[in-house]
Amino acid sequence: MDMSSRSEGALQIVTVNARRIDAAVAIQFKDLMRAETEGSARRVILDLRQVDFIDSSGLGAIVAAMKQLGAGRRLDLAGLTPTVESVFRLTRMDTVFSLFPTLDAALMAQAD
Repeated sequence: MDMSSRSEGALQIVTVNARRIDAAVAIQFKDLMRAETEGSARRVILDLRQVDFIDSSGLGAIVAAMKQLGAGRRLDLAGLTPTVESVFRLTRMDTVFSLFPTLDAALMAQAD
């Protein structure tokens, strides 16, 4: 599992540089997200444009990453491929996360 991160003030962008978030990498994903988001960024955008498959373990890992952020911080998702977006919509996780079609769209959205 490869990830990269950059901060812009109270905003942090974490990019997943992998094709899959599944049972094989879910624990590693959670650990990397914890390490990447240790800072105080109030809003974290998870850029998933390179991810073309996610299973229930991957979905659970993203939910766990959101919970690790704690109160007062939020995790938004950007760049979901149609396959990945359908997983979020079918599981109704689109009501839990803000989904943005592109990273630029997420960056332009106002934080709460």
